[in-house]
Amino acid sequence: MVTTIAPARRTPTRRVAARSSRDAVLNGAAELARAAAEEVAERPDDVGEHLGTLFEDERVVSHRFAATMRGYRGWHWTVTVTRVPRGRTATISEVELLPGDEAILAPAWLPWSERLRPGDIGPGDVLPFRADDPRLEPGFTPTGDPEVDEVAIEELALARARVLSPRGRDEAAERWYRGSRGPTSAGAVASAAECMACAFLIPLSGPMGQLFGVCANEWSPDDGKVVSLDHGCGAHSETDVEEHPTDWPAPAPLIDEHEVESAPLVEPVETPGREGESPE
Repeated sequence: MVTTIAPARRTPTRRVAARSSRDAVLNGAAELARAAAEEVAERPDDVGEHLGTLFEDERVVSHRFAATMRGYRGWHWTVTVTRVPRGRTATISEVELLPGDEAILAPAWLPWSERLRPGDIGPGDVLPFRADDPRLEPGFTPTGDPEVDEVAIEELALARARVLSPRGRDEAAERWYRGSRGPTSAGAVASAAECMACAFLIPLSGPMGQLFGVCANEWSPDDGKVVSLDHGCGAHSETDVEEHPTDWPAPAPLIDEHEVESAPLVEPVETPGREGESPE
């Protein structure tokens, strides 16, 4: 039994690619493509060396040139040329400035909710309303009982549409405690006492008051800030500097009165007097 293997048939795509690779009209239009790129560029020298050709489609070839502008490393000019069937003249189809594999690109766009960072909000800036903020939950709803509503609204200040949710409190507590006003900051480690024992600490109400308070000492670097109870600084109300002996006035000198040191007497030297005067 003899098996006959039929020769492989070329697909239309392979035939098109083969013809395009031998298309002398389009492949030879490099100077025409360069002129088109220089016309689009701000300066003619923004178009660098020819990087080669790229098959796009039947009778469509792209010429690539290096982009030499500052800040466009890895980019290239792509000029697409084409011709009509049996045509012997190339025509410019489009000119583009495209990034290559090593091009410097801008970072991917992020929505404001992911791009915004603490401290970015300035005077006059307003954040959009988030109805599904996981850090918040519905606030107090009037019960209809005057006594209960009066206590909740006036004394407990619960007359707000939304309040912190457990997640919101946990995130805030974690952020405050591990921040610069927690127990691990340099000032807290060097302090002699914790904020819990300081008279200038104003405790917070509610669950957050079990761990935090507000500093009310104008001499403290944390004045007006939320601090943890185990935070500390050098302005604690119950600490003081160590007493050192003062250098002024100087102490009285010590005199040894039990030892006498003798010294030989020196005879006085007579000085000659003037004429007619007797020496004293």
